[in-house]
Amino acid sequence: MKPSASMAFTGKTQPVLRCIFRALVPVAAICLVLFCAAKFAGAQNLPGLRLELQQAESPEDLAVTIQIILLITLLTLAPAILILVTSFTRIVIVLSLLRHALSTQQIPPNQVIIGLALFLTFFIMTPVLTDINDQAIQPYLNEEITQREAFDRAVVPVRGFMLKYTRENDLALFVRAARLPQPANVDEVPTRVVIPAFVISELRTAFQMGVMLFIPFLIIDMVVASVLMSMGMLMLPPIMVSLPFKILLFVLVDGWHMIVMSLIESFG
Repeated sequence: MKPSASMAFTGKTQPVLRCIFRALVPVAAICLVLFCAAKFAGAQNLPGLRLELQQAESPEDLAVTIQIILLITLLTLAPAILILVTSFTRIVIVLSLLRHALSTQQIPPNQVIIGLALFLTFFIMTPVLTDINDQAIQPYLNEEITQREAFDRAVVPVRGFMLKYTRENDLALFVRAARLPQPANVDEVPTRVVIPAFVISELRTAFQMGVMLFIPFLIIDMVVASVLMSMGMLMLPPIMVSLPFKILLFVLVDGWHMIVMSLIESFG
């Protein structure tokens, strides 16, 4: 018995209808969830947030508004401040150069390197942060000093930390570039001059430590390349053979312990 045309048409359309039904089910479920959420939100008295620009009734209201704007601006600049006035620059550069020396590409990943650099930065900067809290933050919260005095007191420990690790040549460079008169001592140097001088000093120190890290791994690369060339294995990449030896050497000498200890002691 031969199937009729209607039966054949139905057999062909069943897979299509099944696909359409499967596609519409998630859409219907999402619509149902959104409808229920809208009903629930309408039935509940949820709090709202509204920003308005109004005429200030007193100078104090305007001052509070300006303070909020300055605080938001400071929060946006917080990452740059953390990088430029702390030990973060040296630590993250040394760890990045270590990864390149090991030729491990993206191992450890950037998240691990930055996370480790942040925690080491907080560890190294703890004395400075303690001084800021004792001399500026706590007196200000207790309403013993004004905001200006709190800021001036908070800058002192940070300046002391930066000046301790800033080279005189770098400091003199920016003093000349700013066309300032010759300062009698470091206390007369403005903070806007100290920060860039500290940054380039940290870059120099970080690259010096990075070069010292590269030397033993570079020797391993040269030895492996020479052995492979003498054996006539020119098509085999030397880095593929030297990578296990470099990782093994780094693990045997407890490399992470030595690197972290060297970084901490460099700020001692």
